[in-house]
Amino acid sequence: MATPFDTALTQIPAELAAALTAHLPQPFTGKLSPQDVAALEQASGMKGHDLLLAMLPLAASFSQAPVSHFEVGAIARGISGTLYFGANLELAGEALFHSVHAEQSAISHAWLAGEAGLTEIVVNASPCGHCRQFMNELNGADELIIVLPGQDNGALHHYLPYAFGPSDLGVEVGLMAASGQALQLESDDALVNAALAAARLSYAPYSHSPSAVALQCQDGQVFVGRYAENAAFNPSLPPMQMALADMARHRVGFDRIQRAVLVELDDAQISQATAARAALAAISDVELAICHAK
Repeated sequence: MATPFDTALTQIPAELAAALTAHLPQPFTGKLSPQDVAALEQASGMKGHDLLLAMLPLAASFSQAPVSHFEVGAIARGISGTLYFGANLELAGEALFHSVHAEQSAISHAWLAGEAGLTEIVVNASPCGHCRQFMNELNGADELIIVLPGQDNGALHHYLPYAFGPSDLGVEVGLMAASGQALQLESDDALVNAALAAARLSYAPYSHSPSAVALQCQDGQVFVGRYAENAAFNPSLPPMQMALADMARHRVGFDRIQRAVLVELDDAQISQATAARAALAAISDVELAICHAK
């Protein structure tokens, strides 16, 4: 039975498909080190943006789009040179604001991996206004390059002129570069502590309401998502959606979720509980446990 990965390989030049089959780390979860990229360039004969654009079908193979049936793939290059794949995620039957855009998926992938910034984002369709605004929150957004098929490369602000961003609200340190918060919560539960660690690294400079989700699967795997706030508010990425996008990149079915924990401030200005419960209920019967930090 063909997998999305197998189908993606048929949409890629033969030399690159052979190189990917031979050189991709296994299991492939959408991350390529600079050494991996160099090996692919040497084996395929493709370089730079040509290589990244050709790999977009592979990024899109992580998509779950039961509503739009429109698969979008994105590849973000971190300042380390590592590539991070992302794809759109939609929750069947749920309101569209629960969706994760491909660019958000790739950015959160890089952020969860510890990158402090990005140099470029490659995507197979022009970024929508929502994504342009989300990318404008990034540390180094002024230098971020957008790479699209069949178009000249352009800076983010070519696509988002007269932008409204963090500096307009007095925030000087953008997403991916913020230093974190000293949240306190006493627990001997490893999953609660995983969520707490992620919440400390979340980005909430406008509501001052850090939060994070940790999902534990039946085989013991844990996936986390941090809250990523935005100056325009609506493009903010909730922690549950980020965790689910991480699962999708690992091709782990949502039916494997065994436990789910949300950690947020006890006296937070806003709460993620209602939105997180709704998103979780769309894909699982597991109940969300909520823990309050100080």
